[in-house]
Amino acid sequence: MSAEQEVIKGTPLIPSMKAIVKESRPQQMVKNGLVLVPLFFTVNIWYSGDDIGGMAAIVGRAFTALGIFVLLSAAIYFVNDSIDIDLDRVHPRKKFRPIAAGKISIRWAIGIAGIMTVAALAIATAISIPMVITAAAYLGTNIAYSWWLKNIVLLDVMAVASGFVLRAVAGSIAIDHAIISQSGTSAELNLTISPWLYVVTALGAMFIALAKRRNELSIAGINSEAQRSILSEYTLPLLDNLINVVATATLISYTLYTFSTGVTEANVPSDHSMMLTIPFVAYGVLRYLYLIHLKGVGEAPEEILIKDKPLLFNILLWLITGSSVLMWTRLFN
Repeated sequence: MSAEQEVIKGTPLIPSMKAIVKESRPQQMVKNGLVLVPLFFTVNIWYSGDDIGGMAAIVGRAFTALGIFVLLSAAIYFVNDSIDIDLDRVHPRKKFRPIAAGKISIRWAIGIAGIMTVAALAIATAISIPMVITAAAYLGTNIAYSWWLKNIVLLDVMAVASGFVLRAVAGSIAIDHAIISQSGTSAELNLTISPWLYVVTALGAMFIALAKRRNELSIAGINSEAQRSILSEYTLPLLDNLINVVATATLISYTLYTFSTGVTEANVPSDHSMMLTIPFVAYGVLRYLYLIHLKGVGEAPEEILIKDKPLLFNILLWLITGSSVLMWTRLFN
């Protein structure tokens, strides 16, 4: 790192808690909600009105995994912004981030990231060794992205997508083979998420990552390479084509999942009632396409999910419909 990177005029010796929280990007923690996806899609297996304690233990493990990835993702932001400090200073939005703005020194940023990482891995050991491995894989992938992969065309968005898949994997590991007592005896429940949902997660994440690149390129214009070097490898027509391909694949994959009965660990009702959720996924994909093309948004997907009321309402309806279908199967079949 250059001297300019390491010493910024006016940087406080000890960063404020406000700066640390802001650098952790709490508004982006919605992405870590994917850790809870396996819990949601296995509710018809682990739900047991006769064993509140057992259910609480399963839910507790899922939320513990969520906490692990909140810590890890925050640590990655500190590391990535330390590496990208010069690029962030010329970006219209990123220049206000605490590290780029000189409110947190690079040494403090790395130290804070280290503490968060150690804490996350220590908590992961309390769940299982596979959780530690998954957390380490997430950390390694993101560090590789910060240092190298973000500068390789196509692999940059694929690396971003892998982080989302690893979140879903972690959520599955947290509750897999959970022990829940039934009628005074213990029973082992295999709550592994359907492989189909890993595919949908990967494609959906690539869709959002490509939309983010499109918005960055559209806004940056001739300054694109100065703000993010990989943008010089993309064009708007190329990104539009890639977005259309991935959006279509996402919708098809989810559709196939909803009637994949008979497939190992598919965990969907045999009456194909899960297909009732397809319209919500279709609307979500189409709405996102509308927002990135006509509203010029996409650089901050976490803000879209929170601020766009039609999309947020659609997600809530999807959750309600999906959980209702799964619980109906559990209670009445």
